[in-house]
Amino acid sequence: MTQEYQQNRQPVISVDTKKKELVGNFKNGGCELRPEGDPEKVMVHDFKIEELGKVNPYGIYDIAHNYGWVNAGTDNDTAAFAVESIRRWWNSMGKTVYPEAEKLLITADSGGSNGYRIKLWKTELQKLADENGLEISVCHFPPGTSKWNKIEHRLFAFITQNWRGKPLVSHEVIVNLISATTTRKGLQVECQLDRSSYPKGIKIPDEMMEQINIIRSDFHGEWNYTIIPREVLDCPC
Repeated sequence: MTQEYQQNRQPVISVDTKKKELVGNFKNGGCELRPEGDPEKVMVHDFKIEELGKVNPYGIYDIAHNYGWVNAGTDNDTAAFAVESIRRWWNSMGKTVYPEAEKLLITADSGGSNGYRIKLWKTELQKLADENGLEISVCHFPPGTSKWNKIEHRLFAFITQNWRGKPLVSHEVIVNLISATTTRKGLQVECQLDRSSYPKGIKIPDEMMEQINIIRSDFHGEWNYTIIPREVLDCPC
């Protein structure tokens, strides 16, 4: 399915939330070259600093172009945040790279903010499909196979290498370190800070779920499905 999309110049993205990071002068695993006798001094505890909080890096990896886009959220890692991250990638980059796109294929884990059981994930994807006229197909990896998701070893692994040994003292430092991530194979990454609020506990009524224009695959339809844009009829009256 991925090859079919790529041959037809339709976007295929791998998505996930990287490990949440505390912002502040905390120890960050790994080593960095520094003058002898001049180690980076960090705090001995890792309790959250309220005024700095934490960052949820939600990544979108364009498989065909080896390009990463990260939305660094400062609030909750919810399904609304996940879909907003995809929306921002599409508006800032995706529609420029794929000007003739009619479909979008998303590969994702089966859990987390983009889990297959989360109603808010599907309702937000429906909104995104309606906004852009894209057929959005989602393929969730089965439980226990999240490491198959390409974003893990083609994007997140290199971000971790790039900031190893560097305390993540501010949002600016985090955004700059993510954006500076490159590889010999040409990986490029863009990162944006997202200070929007994404409240937890949003309940989706059954009536709203029934309005989702979803087509489930014959093969494990709970993990593989397509959301079709709903037709919006303009009333002349």
